[in-house]
Amino acid sequence: MRFLIAVFLLVSLHTTISAQVGITSPDKKITVQVSVNKEGAIKYSVHHLETEVLRTSSLGIQTATVDFSKGNNLLGATPVQQVNDSYSLLHGKKKQSIYKANKRIVQFRNSNGKSLDIIFQVSNDAVAFRYQYKEGNNFTDNITNELTSFHFPLTAKAWLQPMQVSKTGWEQTNPAYEEHYVQDVAVGTKSPSAAGWIYPALFRSNDVWALITEASLEAGDCATRLKAESPDGEYCIGYPDPREIITGKGLLPTFQSTYTSPWRIITVGSLATIIESTAGTDLAKSSTIKNTAFVVPGKSSWSWINSKDNFIVYDEQKKYVDFASAMKWQYCLIDVNWDTKIGYDKMKELADYAKTKNVSLLLWYNSAGDWNTVKYTPKNLLLTAESRAKEFQRLKEMGIKGVKIDFFAGDGQSVIAYYLDILKDAAKYELLVNFHGATLPRGWSRTYPQLMTTEAVRGFEMVTFEQPDADKQATHCAMLPFTRNAFDPMDFTPMNLYKIQSKVQRKTTAAFELATSVLFLSGIQHYAESPEGMQHVPENIQQFLRTLPNTWDEVKFIDGFPGKYVVIARRSANKWYIAGINGDATAKTIQLDLSSFKKKAAKLITEAEGEKLFAEKQVNARKTQTITMPAAGGFVVVLE
Repeated sequence: MRFLIAVFLLVSLHTTISAQVGITSPDKKITVQVSVNKEGAIKYSVHHLETEVLRTSSLGIQTATVDFSKGNNLLGATPVQQVNDSYSLLHGKKKQSIYKANKRIVQFRNSNGKSLDIIFQVSNDAVAFRYQYKEGNNFTDNITNELTSFHFPLTAKAWLQPMQVSKTGWEQTNPAYEEHYVQDVAVGTKSPSAAGWIYPALFRSNDVWALITEASLEAGDCATRLKAESPDGEYCIGYPDPREIITGKGLLPTFQSTYTSPWRIITVGSLATIIESTAGTDLAKSSTIKNTAFVVPGKSSWSWINSKDNFIVYDEQKKYVDFASAMKWQYCLIDVNWDTKIGYDKMKELADYAKTKNVSLLLWYNSAGDWNTVKYTPKNLLLTAESRAKEFQRLKEMGIKGVKIDFFAGDGQSVIAYYLDILKDAAKYELLVNFHGATLPRGWSRTYPQLMTTEAVRGFEMVTFEQPDADKQATHCAMLPFTRNAFDPMDFTPMNLYKIQSKVQRKTTAAFELATSVLFLSGIQHYAESPEGMQHVPENIQQFLRTLPNTWDEVKFIDGFPGKYVVIARRSANKWYIAGINGDATAKTIQLDLSSFKKKAAKLITEAEGEKLFAEKQVNARKTQTITMPAAGGFVVVLE
């Protein structure tokens, strides 16, 4: 009898252990527990030390032929494996990144005998997981639903951007990831858009922050978002609107034989963790592009931001080439309708002239087939591999260095494949790429380093259109380092130092605008200043912009709060640049300890009194400085 009881207890203990699998970060601060409930649904939870970051949340997928939503058994998990990776980026948050994580593959079988693996990698700053489902050779299927959810405690708060509804907006160009953020709202708050919320999505549970995104999208994948409704604080992954496709092509993920999903990523920790983490590129696919000599980060002049469509003419663009040259900037971007207002032959002439000024040209393209009604040209030249090859070869022969491609159709599988086809072909012809009216790039700049930047933000152009956007600019900009620009290059087109050439009144100070040149990350930074405006900027600030680094080696979070204010330090070689902006309507005073940077000299640039734009002074690099930023104000410190 005692023997039978002992066997029963042993079997019960084994069942209890095998019904739950744990994965911890190398520093043991983050813990993930994976289990199945009594209905056989796959569940997980996340803790950071004693703080519950995610309550019991859901996992699983459904295909057209297989269902892993319930009736699953947890078979077990592989032993913990250490993942060690180091990689360099040609542009981004920092040049060299080191990724270390603990990996376990948790294995499930459904009631029909089909197996599903969920691969977890937990680093000191992030939880990442992806699904892997294998079938026999020559088996084709598509994913119809993903059950992944993120179930936050009801005390948590959220900072989120609504997803734009397909076919809405100007010329039916949405979605384009271009809304203002809803800030500091209770979890469970319904999105004002039926399309849900975009990534990166920021949450706070007690004093622990979580930033949700995804990475490593392949041509068979669609991009996802969070659904509009989150009852009880549970946010579920949603798929794109059926209209977000290349006409006649696919919406949902497709696969042959094996399905491996993109990584679902939750960066976990403090605000410093969010700002300093490279999780979004850590989980991205490594680049296979061997020749990257043509990938040159830099800065660009750009006429359209101030003078719009009517000035895309030869003489105006030549003036902006001269402007870029005078500022020691590498590029000049020429926007819509250049093919009709300037023409290919004159553009070749302008490219030759720019080359004598050490400036390279970037040209605008309309991506569209029939998914929007935009009339801007060149249009429809990039839709097929054959037409792309012809156009890209022509541009290379003209001496053009890159393309800005605008107005994409959304996040469906066929659109994602279109993005990747463009990137692969651009690499063949050594062309740099800038996507506009586009999706979040989700780590693609690691996989395709010629992807210099992507819009996917309510950028400075909106400030030039409407006063309400100018009124919200400061708080909006103070959101972006914590969300949109956390991992991926962002073409906000920042830094209008003098004034907007329109009826709109810019509300930010010149020092605020200057600070964005350091705060915002973009492989090519397209500046929102004109030659005429720069004439009002003092020579010392112009020189600052001539010598401002194009890439960064290191990043440090100094202070801030999403939407309120942010102060970040970036290092290039032996210099540190510290930039801060105030997103609030009232002044903000901070204490900035410069001694930790161990530099001898420090220069502080702030707002000036009266009609001057800037004040500059030397400060003690070994002491704490008290800096007051006025409403919508900012500063820059240079240490060397």
